[in-house]
Amino acid sequence: MSEKTSTGAVPLATQSPPRMTRSRVAWAILALATGGFAIGVTEFAIMGLQREIVLELDVSYGQGGMLVTAYALGVVVGAPILSLAGAKRERKNYALFLLVLFILAHVLSFFAPNFEALLAGRFLSGLPHGAYFATAALMSAQMAGPAKRGRAIAVVLSGLAIANVTGVPAVTWIGQQFGWRWMFLIVAALAGFTMLAVAFLAPRQEAPAGASVRGELKALANQRLWVGIGLAIIGFSGMFAIYTYLAHVAVEITGFSDSTLPWVVLVFGSGMVVGTFVGGAGTDRSVLGTVIVAMTLVAVFMALFAAFAHIPWLMLILLFCVGVSASSLGPSMQTHLIDTAPKAPQLAASFHHSAFNAANALGAVVGGLTIDMGLGLRAPAYAGAAAAAVGVVVTLYAMRLTTRAGQKV
Repeated sequence: MSEKTSTGAVPLATQSPPRMTRSRVAWAILALATGGFAIGVTEFAIMGLQREIVLELDVSYGQGGMLVTAYALGVVVGAPILSLAGAKRERKNYALFLLVLFILAHVLSFFAPNFEALLAGRFLSGLPHGAYFATAALMSAQMAGPAKRGRAIAVVLSGLAIANVTGVPAVTWIGQQFGWRWMFLIVAALAGFTMLAVAFLAPRQEAPAGASVRGELKALANQRLWVGIGLAIIGFSGMFAIYTYLAHVAVEITGFSDSTLPWVVLVFGSGMVVGTFVGGAGTDRSVLGTVIVAMTLVAVFMALFAAFAHIPWLMLILLFCVGVSASSLGPSMQTHLIDTAPKAPQLAASFHHSAFNAANALGAVVGGLTIDMGLGLRAPAYAGAAAAAVGVVVTLYAMRLTTRAGQKV
């Protein structure tokens, strides 16, 4: 199949996998999505267990937030480096290699003797994150075909969202009852299961003909790519400013008890699942049209969340809406970045996760700073709303650049 940059089609390998039935494609994509589930548990359960970690290791709230930041920085560093390393490699085996790295880092975190070692383990855990998602997204897009690529990518990303509905609340409860370290062993086991599923269900998939590290690096000289990366960082930073300190807001402002925190996380995770699939369907119609609608809703719902966080039932409704609108950005931003660099899909796809986790780190830091400045626990949500409003403006500029390039928005 020829590369079609005018429609934004994901470039496919010249040697396509054997013809697959629709059910085989579905199972293979689901196998890849289980890796997203494991990643979602480790990325977000740490937030629900922050209070237990802070108390046991005798560190401050700000230091506890650094566990979120360390993982995010690992993703930012690892995504482009490991994606470049895999540019010429067969994708299935490279995905399995990344899962091995992920497992080893979590075993290290489980045995970490102190806060510094745990911080290092969190950084190492984040290194394979972006490269795995980039590889899985490209594999899924090729199996599904150009007309359904947005929905295929949404399924892979849905593992991340579904983790917030099932895995994160469950692991949060287990961590509260039996110790927070068990989170790391559970995640390692989930990644091991993913390895088996991918090994048996996913087809081999060679990299595109002519793929090279040099070719991927040439894609960096691309204004649209960097605008897209900046847009993703801005768009997701507000969500993490809320999520990082959600446990504190729920207990200290809304008045929920510690025992209800898994249910609060469940509400947010449910919104993320809905948003991921809504975003996937919207992406197949209009990539940047989905981005601008989602970004506008993020700004509105975050501002309302900050204003009404003290009213339990309303806080939960608005938290769900924040989850829906923020997660709608996932498939559309992933697809937009791939479209900006069709000759370097591996690197472009990985930048989505670098940006996502740069936003994670930024949101955690900005949220902590606003709280430490005495602005209160509502301040991170207001800051997130302001960031999303800026994101709307950046999206309009991205749409203009896309139109100039002769592509559909």
